[in-house]
Amino acid sequence: MTASRLGRAAGLIAAAGGVAAHALERAARVIKAPLLLLYHVSIIALSAAIAASLPVTFSFAARRLLAYWAFVQNERLFLISTEVVVAFVLILVFNHARTNWRNRSLSKMARAAGMVHVTPRRGVLARRTIRRSKERQAAMRDIMLIGSTGLRTFVDPKGDLHAALQTCRTAKIMLLDPESRGALERARTIRNPAITQESLRRQVREAVDFLAALRTAQKSIELKLYPDPPLWKLAILGDYVWVQHYHPGLDVQVLPEYVFVHRQDPTSLFPAFYQYFARRWTDPAIPEYDLVKDEVVYRNAAGDEVGRRRFGSAPLD
Repeated sequence: MTASRLGRAAGLIAAAGGVAAHALERAARVIKAPLLLLYHVSIIALSAAIAASLPVTFSFAARRLLAYWAFVQNERLFLISTEVVVAFVLILVFNHARTNWRNRSLSKMARAAGMVHVTPRRGVLARRTIRRSKERQAAMRDIMLIGSTGLRTFVDPKGDLHAALQTCRTAKIMLLDPESRGALERARTIRNPAITQESLRRQVREAVDFLAALRTAQKSIELKLYPDPPLWKLAILGDYVWVQHYHPGLDVQVLPEYVFVHRQDPTSLFPAFYQYFARRWTDPAIPEYDLVKDEVVYRNAAGDEVGRRRFGSAPLD
């Protein structure tokens, strides 16, 4: 008996709750409907007020214009000055419109190529912005890098990838072999007496020590040394690739840096730079560097080891 009463009571409570919820929903609709109606009525009233005020506004403007014209119509110097000013303003407006149209066309071409940013390297603020962008894009992602010596890129605490290499998931890095002909040619083409093959050797040595320390800290770091003169400076950070060109005779730090993003678009240049890195990385002619034993390891096309040498010694034939 008690159980049946409890069941009926629970049923009554549930029914009352349903009725209350339905009533609240209808109340919300009732409240919302007048607000929507009031909004539309306000818009219509404002439109009617503006339309009603147009004749008065135009009449006032016409009277002011006629009074002004009666005052200046015989002032030839003023009229000539006004014509010159209007012509100058029209020239500025049309030139600005033409420039915007040309910039819009260039922007479309850049987006089609996957380019999302071009940044100069000069300036403290620009370098700070670049460093923060790279740190954000490389966090817990894979880094693939082609550089010259790596000293200013990741060894220097203020370098773009110094912090990024410590937060990334894996890193594949290719640097210039300081004992190769490419390093000698690069040192000769840069118009700076401080850049010699010996200075390049010291810089690469510092980069190797820095990467070896990261490897000791259980970071997945791989390094290879390529023998030819550097052509592209690539930093692939997840879905972004930062590109610079090693121009003969110029320091790469003074050249702009271009950013491309990975998209499902066949016109994008991101896959081209990615494939360029992949082909270079898998090229058996480019030896790898054993960061544990501090040796350069040579392999054949089958992947078998064919020789080793210490850092600073002559390359194997």
